[in-house]
Order: sequence, then C-alpha cells, then structure tokens
Amino acid sequence: MIPTTKQKIFFPNLDGLRFFSFLLVFFAHSFNVESLELKATWWYKLFKERMFQDGDIGVSFFFVLSGFLITYLLLKEKEFTAKIDVKSFYIRRALRIWPLYYLVLLVGFLIFPILKQFMGLVPNETANPWLCFTFLNNFDRILHVPDAFVIAVLWSVAIEEQFYLVWPVLFYFIPSKYTLYLIAAVILSSTLFRYFYMHKVPIELHTFGVISDMAVGGGMAYLAIFSDKFKRMIKVSPKWLTLLFYLLFLSIILFKQEMFQSDWMIVFKRLVMGITFAYIIAEQNFSENSFFKVGNWKKISTLGKYTYGLYCLHPMAILAVTIVLSKLSLNQSAWQIWLLQLPLSFALSILISWISFRYIESWFLKLKEKFTYISKS
Repeated sequence: MIPTTKQKIFFPNLDGLRFFSFLLVFFAHSFNVESLELKATWWYKLFKERMFQDGDIGVSFFFVLSGFLITYLLLKEKEFTAKIDVKSFYIRRALRIWPLYYLVLLVGFLIFPILKQFMGLVPNETANPWLCFTFLNNFDRILHVPDAFVIAVLWSVAIEEQFYLVWPVLFYFIPSKYTLYLIAAVILSSTLFRYFYMHKVPIELHTFGVISDMAVGGGMAYLAIFSDKFKRMIKVSPKWLTLLFYLLFLSIILFKQEMFQSDWMIVFKRLVMGITFAYIIAEQNFSENSFFKVGNWKKISTLGKYTYGLYCLHPMAILAVTIVLSKLSLNQSAWQIWLLQLPLSFALSILISWISFRYIESWFLKLKEKFTYISKS
C-alpha cells in the first residue's frame, strides 16, 4: 500500500532548466527556409548551422535531468520505505509518458498522411509503427527518417522509456551502497560502446550510445544524497568555478562541431556534456553562491511545467506555421522569419501544450499521485 503520508522533495529550479533544454531543441527545429539567399546570410549560418544545428545538446540536457531526478526519487524511496516499488514506478511513468506519446503517434500515422493528401502531396511514411508503439523507435530512427515530422522527435522519449524500464529493477536488487558502482559501470559501458561502434552505427540515436547521460545525472543524485563532502563542495562552490562551467556550456553551443571533431572527442562527447549539465543542475539546486537561480524567473518556471508537451507537440506548431506562411509567401525574408515564423511557432507551441496539460495530462498526473511515495510538490 502507498503510505498516505508522503515525503516531500522540492527542486525549485528544475522546471526552468527543463524549459531552457526545450528551447535548445525548439530553435534547432526552427528557422525553416527554402531560400538559398536566406541560407547564405550570416544570421542563418550562426543560428541554424552553428548554435542550433541539431537538438542534441537540448536532448542531452533532458537526459541528464531525467537521470538526476529519477535516481534521486528512487534512492529517497528506498531510504523512506526500505525498498523500491517497481510496479508503482512503472505505473507512474506510464501515466506521465504514454497518453501524450501515443496521441502524437496517432496524429503522425493517421492524421498527418490525410493532411498531406489534402495538400496534394503523397504520404511516404517509412517509420515502423510497431517499433514506435513499443518505444523502440530510436532504433527505427537509425534506419529511417519519419515522413511525419511530428513523430520524428519521439526517438528520445523512447530512450527515456527504455531507461525507466531497467533502472528501477537494478535499484531494486542492488543495495544503495553499491549504486555508485552500478552508475560507473553504465558510464564505462556506454563510453566503450561509443568507441567500438562510432563508425558503425549512429551512436547519438542508439540507447547504449547515450545512456551515459542518464547515468551521469544519476551519479550526481547519488552524491547529492550520500556524500556530505560533495554537498558542502557544491553548497560553497566558488563563483569562478560556476562561471567556468557556464562558459563551457556556452562553448558547447557555439563550438560543438570543432570541440567534438576527433574520434576521441566523439567518444567522450556525452561525458563532457553530461558532466557540464550535471554540475549546472547541482549548482542551481544546492549552491549558495549562484549568479542567478532559474526558479526566481517565475514565468520561465511556469512554462517549464509544460515541457513534456512542448517537446512532443512543438513540431506540430512549427509545421503548421511554416505551411501557412509558405502558402502566404511570408517566409521569404529575414524579418518574416524572425517576426512571424519564430514567435508564431513558439506561441502556438505553448498554446497547444497548455491545452494538452490542462485537458489531457493533468488528469493522468492526478491519478499518478496515487502511486507516488515521494511528492515533488
């Protein structure tokens, strides 16, 4: 039975961090232009080809955040109840992830082809529906780029779901004192996989190629709970160290292509990014010497509550705005991209995500609380 008195944990800055992670992905999917003249401009090269070439940085940040929070909650549950209730964990994750995930899949496989035919285009969906519906679409994504842009982003949700499937079982059987060894083994295995398979498979889409992100986040959670020395270090971390990590984060955004060009840097890319993001998470939540706290930006934190919806649904918003503006020939100049396409896509993403949260997700979230040992309120 789930106890009626629940332990409460509150991380006031995580929602804001989630939202900034989403922004990295959103910008990577924005700036959709067909004009070769626009693609040759300095701003397009800076934003689309350098800063936001792909959403890999934002996805990696999401992975580290998930690893941190899920591991923290599992360890606290084990500390609170002396065990891990794997069944309740699965129910909680299913109630949070499945409703919106499957809704997007239905839109992608059923509605998107109809809309494409209506526009006089030929549907050409190559994604495997069975792999998508069983959360194995990241492996399908290695072979095929989905015709429906709205389901293309779900590969990362599939990896997270695979992580959720295995992680609590390992924590159930392995004593807490050995958890750090487990985390180190996962990081080492993932890094070795990247070394041996970096020229054989797209390692950034493969579960074993990116699972170290979650493990690094999990390692940060373990240290935050069990290492008093680590907690003191983060609590009084000097501002020069914090500045160094934020500059490293900015450098990853601006110079990712140059930083991770050699084979060795490709191998250690996820570790470099993961440790950087994990430090930022720890600094935001535990440091007393922060330059700023994201949680103080109330509107950003509020939007952060809708991040799962924003991530899953923003391709629909971007696609709808891009099609309409293209039909109206309002995507031919820089000002139209910046003042119409980008803000309209962003606003529509927020609107449909709010609708999703209010009328779909919130119902399942209330139900999810019945299977929760640790409240995040």
